[in-house]
Formats: sequence, C-alpha cells, structure tokens
Amino acid sequence: MDYSTATLERSIYSSGTGFRKEVITNMAWRGCVLKWVNTELIRSTNTTLRSSREIPHYQQRYGFRQEAKRPDTKKGNVVQKTKVSPSEAGTQSLPPPPKVPRPSLFKPLMFTVGFTGCSFGAAAILQYETLRSLVRTAQDEEKSEKFSQDMTYWHDWWNKLSGFQRQLILLVSMVDDFWSSLSKGQKTVTGIIALNAVVLCCWRIPVMQRSMVKYFTSNPAAKTRCLPMVLSTFSHYSIFHMAANMSVLWIFSSQIVAILGWEQFLAFYLSAGVISNMVSYTCKTATRSLHPSLGASGAVMAVLAAVCTNVPEAKLGIILLPMVAVTAGNVLKALIAMDTAGLVLGWRMFDHAAHLGGALFGVWYVTYGHKLICRKQKPLVKLWHEARSPGAGGSRSGGGPGVNGGPGPK
Repeated sequence: MDYSTATLERSIYSSGTGFRKEVITNMAWRGCVLKWVNTELIRSTNTTLRSSREIPHYQQRYGFRQEAKRPDTKKGNVVQKTKVSPSEAGTQSLPPPPKVPRPSLFKPLMFTVGFTGCSFGAAAILQYETLRSLVRTAQDEEKSEKFSQDMTYWHDWWNKLSGFQRQLILLVSMVDDFWSSLSKGQKTVTGIIALNAVVLCCWRIPVMQRSMVKYFTSNPAAKTRCLPMVLSTFSHYSIFHMAANMSVLWIFSSQIVAILGWEQFLAFYLSAGVISNMVSYTCKTATRSLHPSLGASGAVMAVLAAVCTNVPEAKLGIILLPMVAVTAGNVLKALIAMDTAGLVLGWRMFDHAAHLGGALFGVWYVTYGHKLICRKQKPLVKLWHEARSPGAGGSRSGGGPGVNGGPGPK
C-alpha cells in the first residue's frame, strides 16, 4: 500500500467516522424533539380531559347548561326546508281577526225611556213646589214692610263697620245686582256652564283619565253604557268645543226658558242629551263604527231646534258675518241638511247622528211633546199634592199649583 492509498483510506475512515457521528447527533436531537412533542401532546390531552371534566361540575354548580351544538346543515337543505308550497302557505297564514259582535242596545233603550220619564216627572213636582213657594213668599211680603221703617238702625250698623267689611259688602252687592239682572234662562244655564267647566278641568288631571274615559264618554261598545249617556252631555275635552256649545246655549237660554219654564227646560235638556246619545248608539252599531264621543252638541241642537221651530221668522245673525241676517227656520233647515249629509257620507268631524237626534227631538217636543207630557203629568202632580197636603186634598183635588204643567209653547 503506497502513501496515497493509505492516505485515502485514512481520510475515508475519518470521514465515515464523522458521518457516523453526525448521524448519531442528528438522531439524538430528533429523539429529544419527539420526546418533547409527545410530552406536550400528553399535557394538552390531560388539560382537555380535565377541562371536560370540570365543565359539567361548573355547570351543575352555577345552574348553567351549555347549549348543544346543532348539526350543520347544508345551505341547500335549509332552503328546501324554508320553502313552503302555496297550499301550506295559505294554511299557515295568520287567521283573520274575529268579527266584533254588535252590542246590545236593549239596556240603553230602557235607560233612555226611564230617564226621560223620571226627568219630566221630577220637573213637574219641582214646578209644583216652586209655585207653592211663590205663594208663600207673596203672603210673607206684608210682614216684611216693617223692615223698611227701621232705616236708622241700618244706618248706625253701617257706620260701625270697618273699611274692609264695607268693601266686601259692596262687592257682594255688585255680584247680587249682576245676578239679579240675568234672566231665569241665563241663571239656569250658568249652572250648566259651571258644571261643564268643572268636567273640563277634570280632563286635565292625569290620575282621572281612566275614569273620565269610562264615565264621561259615550260608546256603545263599552261595558258602562247607560250612565255615560247622561254624563257625556256635560263633558268637553277641547276648550273651543265647550265655548262653542255654551255660547249657543247662552244665546237661546232666555227664549227656551220663557217657552218651557226652567224646571221643564232642565228635564228637556237632560232628556235631549240622553236621546241624542241613543240615536248615536244606534247609528254606530248599525255601521260598526264603534268609537267614543262626548259633548253637549246633541242637547244644544235640541234647544236650538226648539227655539227655531217655535219662532221660525226670527232673525238670527252670523257671528263672522254680523251684517247678514237669516231666519231661524232657514238656519234649522241648513243645520239638519248638513248633519244628514255628514251622516250619509260618513264624516267623522262631528257626531252627526247625535246632532240629528237632538234636533228632531227639539222639533217634536215643541210641536207635540210639551202638550202631551203636560197632560200625562196631571195625575202625578195631583197625587203629589195629596201626599204633600193630605188635609186639603179633598177641597183642592186637581186644582193645586202646577197641575197644568206651566206655560205652553207659543
């Protein structure tokens, strides 16, 4: 073996040894890496198992339950499930709302008849008592003549008063003079206006809203239907609505009280409010337009119709056009025509059925009703007179004050 051959073998041996060393080193590093990876995998597996064991315990402890995952569905399947055939779509659609049954009008009708009869019966008895008190007042006037002879006593009494007391007495006397200057109709209507003002203020109180809607609005579909037929006549939610109704009532109050008397006027006004609401109930039930309404328009229309029927040639001025004068009969015809058109065409700005009911009742009462009711009141007044003064019942049978029912229509 020469030098070159030995050197070559020595170099190969040495290179083979290095190769083996490198291979051994790489295998050692590979084993370390695999061991480390296996260790990490075992740790992660243990952690997962431990966490999976701890989740039920945590859920049981705090009352939570993890929602189970729903199996994934393909988009095509979802689309197929959501699609519904036309027949199925028709069956699954929402059912139509149930038809509201028409409310019964028997109780409101009986209430209208009973309330109207009681109102005119009470008015006849009240008129009897008023005439009776006037007779007593006339008899007591002779005793009051001595009062005017003691002027010196009242002069001394006035001088003893303080300045504040004198001013207070002067203020009361001014109010008394103003009240005395009013007619009987205006005095009667003043109480009605005051009552309407109180109800208007009650509408502005939030706590009373539910009670006001229940008792002071008339609705044929409501549970309470009879009492609101009376109370809604004194109910206004708008100041303009109340001002318009009460101004018309104030203008015609003197004429209507002169025709009927204040006692019969009160019965007529209350009965007109109830009858107009009954007509409104009937029209609302027939057209299934069940909505509440309020106001004194029906009763005011009855007063206006009664005056216009009694004095059809009277000249009435228009508020916005004072230079134009229209006869009362033409005004009544125009109002009835407008309310009839509103009822036929379905206008909802006003309760046209209530207006028509009040107007027709006013025309009927002045034409026929007043005489008829006065004749029916005679037995009641006679019975009341005998019960009021049993000792004089035989001598004054049928001749007591108020039997004739007061003044009739002109």
